[in-house]
Amino acid sequence: MPYWGEAIALATVLCWTFSVQFFAAASREVGAIPVNIIRLAVALALFGGLLWWRDGSPIPLHFPLHAWLFLSLSGIVGFFFGDIFLFKALVELGPRIAMLIQSLAAPTAAILGWIFLQESYFPYQWLGMAIALIGVATVILERSKAGAPATKGKVQKISARGVLYGCLAMCGQAVGIILSKTGMQSNGGYLDAFSATEVRAIAAFICFLVFFTITHRWSNVCRALANTKAVAYTSLGAVFGPFIGVSLSLLALHYLTSGVASTFFALVPICIIPFSVYLHKEHVSFRAVAGAVTAVGGVWLLSM
Repeated sequence: MPYWGEAIALATVLCWTFSVQFFAAASREVGAIPVNIIRLAVALALFGGLLWWRDGSPIPLHFPLHAWLFLSLSGIVGFFFGDIFLFKALVELGPRIAMLIQSLAAPTAAILGWIFLQESYFPYQWLGMAIALIGVATVILERSKAGAPATKGKVQKISARGVLYGCLAMCGQAVGIILSKTGMQSNGGYLDAFSATEVRAIAAFICFLVFFTITHRWSNVCRALANTKAVAYTSLGAVFGPFIGVSLSLLALHYLTSGVASTFFALVPICIIPFSVYLHKEHVSFRAVAGAVTAVGGVWLLSM
């Protein structure tokens, strides 16, 4: 089917757009840290049920050793370290700058794929990545300006520590994509995306178990579990995020290069615009719409 990879990547973006709304609602109820481990627990239950029904085993025991190794590393780098630093960056820098730095995962993944996976890109694809990222940056900057409660004319302070957190989160996403693609390649073909995502989630969940034990945060998790609204929001976010969305993102890597797929994934802030308008009553200016059109134009170049 033509443009199969592009269609899957766009479906991934839509899933992540929904998951962001649910995770944001859950985080407002109980905080972001407990949501992390609860969403992975829910996702693992979904993966285990699916694989048990489909394959007769709750985990992909048939995966070769190299797949378990690279996918586990991908889960640790992307799901665990990447998410921890992303939340730190959101606190230090705010959503605007943090998301802007996160969008640099696309060219970073493209460069890493070119170096380590021998992926090739046409000049117009590099141009498409640049145009799409410019459009995403325009939307992020404009949305923050429109909804910022800060004093007019005051420039938000950007700390070096916050930028470091943002860069580490961005690198976690980019390296996680490369490790995932490496782990899913085998002599028998491309491994199942849902099974591969479960391996990533298992590794990240174990890391979070250790992290919560060392930092004595289990009381926060217990309080979060007592909030039925937060658990409901987190469960819905887990369905659209780690379960379906991340699995589709790995499936997209079967058809697209790392850089092209990552550029599609960077469109999430664009898709959030309708939610901002209708749910949060934010004003979206002509500049933001122009940025969205620019980003779509860049993606069109990537799909040629």
